[in-house]
Amino acid sequence: MAEVLLTLDTTTTEKYMRVASISIAFYDYILTLPAEWHFYRSQSSIFHMSLSCVLFILIRYISIVTLVTSNYGYFYTGFTQQACQQYYLVIPVFKAVQTMISQVILGVRTFNIARRDRRVGIVILVMYFSLVSVEWFTDIYGRAPVIINGNCTPADAGKTLSTWFFYLAAMLYDIVMVMISTKHLLQYNPMSGRVERLTRVLIYDGIGYFIALTASNILNLILYHTTNFQTQSAGASMGYAVTWIMSQRILIHIREMTELDPQRFENVIIARPTLTARKNMFSGARSHFVSNSHNTQSKSSRDAEFASPSSRNGNTNNGDDIDLGIRVRVERSVVVDHAPAEGSDHSSLWEVK
Repeated sequence: MAEVLLTLDTTTTEKYMRVASISIAFYDYILTLPAEWHFYRSQSSIFHMSLSCVLFILIRYISIVTLVTSNYGYFYTGFTQQACQQYYLVIPVFKAVQTMISQVILGVRTFNIARRDRRVGIVILVMYFSLVSVEWFTDIYGRAPVIINGNCTPADAGKTLSTWFFYLAAMLYDIVMVMISTKHLLQYNPMSGRVERLTRVLIYDGIGYFIALTASNILNLILYHTTNFQTQSAGASMGYAVTWIMSQRILIHIREMTELDPQRFENVIIARPTLTARKNMFSGARSHFVSNSHNTQSKSSRDAEFASPSSRNGNTNNGDDIDLGIRVRVERSVVVDHAPAEGSDHSSLWEVK
């Protein structure tokens, strides 16, 4: 009797969680329709979309397919064993694809924030492909089609439960990406309120993404540690919805900041005067010393020290620069905050065609 009540309670809880996830996802979809329209309007052509727009479309509609396939398998009660055998792997496959797209968004965001540092890029790529391989293996391995009351769910029925490793790998990737991006954002020294505002939004987005997805991943990690097939997938649909909403919010916020304020948040630029500029500076300094010397008709020991050997011998060469023996290096790190001219070919990695 107790087992029956527990089963009914688990089934009811899963139904409520799935209905709640669908409702939240549908509500967010309606709210973000204007943002989707702005993404499309900002593209020069349907065949030349920016990277941010492509990722937005992918995470949006792959997530919809993932939610639909998962909940269709659960709520439809007309599955036969043969039909479930053909259908059950569709759900984990779309889950893995959705996670991959979400991680690409977070990886590109981190790479941009890290000023496209090559070493950071290599770390991101190595982590991405390594953990994606782990996610695919643990998501598919040991799965079995389970029919309960006519529905079809992919249960982790292996001798060793492995699906929870999928969520562990996803959390590891999120932790590393958020740590790298937050570290670099805290190192920025914004020179204007606009850049400071964008930095703050990026920090909050990263932390919010991490908290929401980590909570969802921990819930599913705990549920997939159980051997009850109905309990295992209770939080899956909520996880799909959270991944979808938080991933697209990152893209929407970046687009809103760059549209509402056309001034861009650029990479650090090292400003050094050119060789010609340095020579002009030395030449100007020399002219100043020579002019003062002629006006006062006196030669100080410092003037003699600056004079070239040919000048001391009485042989002057008006066309040659005098080597002052001074090495000046001007180097300053700045965050550039500028508005590109209309029609300029300014683009960021998010805007790669």
